[in-house]
Amino acid sequence: MKIVFFCLSRMIQLLPVLLGITVVAFLLLRVMPGDPATLMLGSRGTPEDIAKLNEQLGLNQPLWQQYLRFIGDLVQGSFGRSIAYKAEIGPLILERLWPSLALVGLSTVMAVIMTVPLAMLAAIRRGGVIDQVVRVVFVVAMSMPAFWLGVLLVLLLAIYLPLFPVSGYGEGFWDRLHHLVLPAFIIALGTAALTIRSLRSSIIAVLGADYVDTARAKGLVERQVLWRHVFRNSLTSTISVLAVHTSWVIGGTVVIETVFGIPGLGSLLVSSISARDYPMVQALTVTFATLVVLINLLTDLAYALVDPRVTLS
Repeated sequence: MKIVFFCLSRMIQLLPVLLGITVVAFLLLRVMPGDPATLMLGSRGTPEDIAKLNEQLGLNQPLWQQYLRFIGDLVQGSFGRSIAYKAEIGPLILERLWPSLALVGLSTVMAVIMTVPLAMLAAIRRGGVIDQVVRVVFVVAMSMPAFWLGVLLVLLLAIYLPLFPVSGYGEGFWDRLHHLVLPAFIIALGTAALTIRSLRSSIIAVLGADYVDTARAKGLVERQVLWRHVFRNSLTSTISVLAVHTSWVIGGTVVIETVFGIPGLGSLLVSSISARDYPMVQALTVTFATLVVLINLLTDLAYALVDPRVTLS
């Protein structure tokens, strides 16, 4: 019950943040050059046709009326209708949401799987060959642009060694998982490069703590000391790094989704901006912001889970 109240209070506290994001997204779209009516009608559209279409779309109304209509749709649980797709926005976003969530979720799991053993090994063997190799490999991975690494891995693992599909989203659970492994791995490399450095540093710091020496003096074997006293107390800062990077990945999946042809929210955002589809871009901005807020909420819950000293209040 305490967790439920904590989640509700955090969501209420974040409502002003979401409202501010809607204002910024709304105004930024209006100052962009070009308008939907001109783009939809093309070069053959006359000024009368453009004015008539703007009236049909409600774009000739004052900005405050357009904003209130947008907020009114949000309060009613609707994002309105897309100008480019000529359909309700909610189902379109929901359809594109799952590929993006699957991509981000799989990449996060991969990053955690890479981070825990490699950071532990690098910290325990500090200054040794394993430590040096881990640090060099992930510094190189972190410095390479995602699109370049994506193209390189497609050439190697999808064309020369046809282990994974070149692009697409597939059909069915296992086929889709097969399609997502390669793009998720590319995202995970960048995330793991950051979390390994963070967790390695934390583990090295905790290894020198007095309570670790006390645990060893009590006769605990080294494995018990590492997992019970070192690993758990080293996680807090790494959870923060993982949360921040995952929040960035949610908004930055545009490149990977474009390279691999994944029909997610990132590719939908790019096409909507090109078409000046104001309602769709506004709805996607709110969706991305809500996902980031939820990640922050989960991060706070994770703090309380790994560290008993943290209270949910």
